[in-house]
Amino acid sequence: NRKDGEWEQNVNGGKENLEAIAFLQKLNTAILGRYPHKMMIAEESTAWPKVTKSPEEDGLGFTFKWNMGWMHDFLEYMKLDPYFRKFNHNKMTFGITYCTSENFILVLSHDEVVHLKCSMINKMPGEYEDKFANLKVGYTFMLGHPGKKLLFMGQDFAQMDEWNENASIEWELLQYPIHSQMKEYVKELNHLYTSHPALYQKDYQTEGFEWINCMDAADNIIAFLRRGADETLLFVCNFAPQLHEKLMVGVPFKGKYKEIFNSDAEKFGGSGKVNPRMKSSKAEECDGKENSITIQLAPLGISVFSCTPTE
Repeated sequence: NRKDGEWEQNVNGGKENLEAIAFLQKLNTAILGRYPHKMMIAEESTAWPKVTKSPEEDGLGFTFKWNMGWMHDFLEYMKLDPYFRKFNHNKMTFGITYCTSENFILVLSHDEVVHLKCSMINKMPGEYEDKFANLKVGYTFMLGHPGKKLLFMGQDFAQMDEWNENASIEWELLQYPIHSQMKEYVKELNHLYTSHPALYQKDYQTEGFEWINCMDAADNIIAFLRRGADETLLFVCNFAPQLHEKLMVGVPFKGKYKEIFNSDAEKFGGSGKVNPRMKSSKAEECDGKENSITIQLAPLGISVFSCTPTE
């Protein structure tokens, strides 16, 4: 990124530091060759290509790369009052255009909760309880988005203060139900992730993700599929404080659709706007699909459905 006159040509006439590239390739090859279960992770914020490709493919050989672009777009969107989110819908959808180009980690690190950047809960808009609903819907969208996940300590139970390296995180907040419920919520998200391979098996393959609806900016609604080897999950996300009692959603095939997770469940401190009964698809076109279901979608809520085809 240096300007002309601030760098010396390499033997090929380019700006690249060939020795540095060779060093990283050798470093990653040596460590991962001897310890294949270890991870080498690049905190890298430029457009340098093939960070996680193998040296044989002219890559640097890292296991993962932090997805800084997704992080910035995600946080900018989540900070907005829901009224203004419809003008920034692309911030939540653009990441899919490049999500398979590297082995990405979706990262909410300590860098995002220090130096007057606010804790995650205090980035969220709205009144006190709205902040928690926004954070839940944000974390659940992150879980469903392709890429591995990183969440910094204290943000799992909505620590109020910024990260302070000279003090403990605010464990005392767990005496308050709204914080202990957030902790249980993140715990349930982790269980959802580990128990459904569709959420991680094909993170870096195009067939692992499919949009159902990425165009409904007016209502701040996003719907998509995650696919694994043997299962399909449907995510329907509502980033506005508007209840949809009968929302029609396109589905990938004729089948049964069972809600397996809802951010608005009462056990998480929500209002209980859930879908307790299994849905059978109907041959009614929606979202460009031949079949659809009709669901209840909570304000600032996300519903996750398992998808079972029927003959």
